[in-house]
Amino acid sequence: MATTADKIFVNLPVKDLKQTMAFFSGLGFEFNPQFTDDNAACMVISEHIFAMLLVEPFFRTFTTKEVADASRTAEVIVALSASSREQVDEIVNKALSTGGKPSKDKTDHGFMYAWSFQDIDGHLWEVIYMDESAVAQG
Repeated sequence: MATTADKIFVNLPVKDLKQTMAFFSGLGFEFNPQFTDDNAACMVISEHIFAMLLVEPFFRTFTTKEVADASRTAEVIVALSASSREQVDEIVNKALSTGGKPSKDKTDHGFMYAWSFQDIDGHLWEVIYMDESAVAQG
């Protein structure tokens, strides 16, 4: 029997919740106030995808492992789909102009176009457009 889930919540530690919320608000993301307080913010990525931005001391209550310093180590790459190449560029340019840092250069494989950035806490985000009509059917 396959296990299925209808929502995903990515939990990320952050140093300053207000600054992180301002950064992602600048990219056009909204927050669910029902699950946002001084310790956490629920960033709505889509109807079924959310990023829980947790201040580091609160994040530590969910794990017995050491919390990665995302400014020095990679713990995850969050990949988001875009509806066009232009939207990829728009999102990453907004991220870079609101305090984010470059990550990887643009990659163009013809059918797939991607560009990456680091948020203000160093977490890696990749924005991808895939032209599914150009992908060979197997």
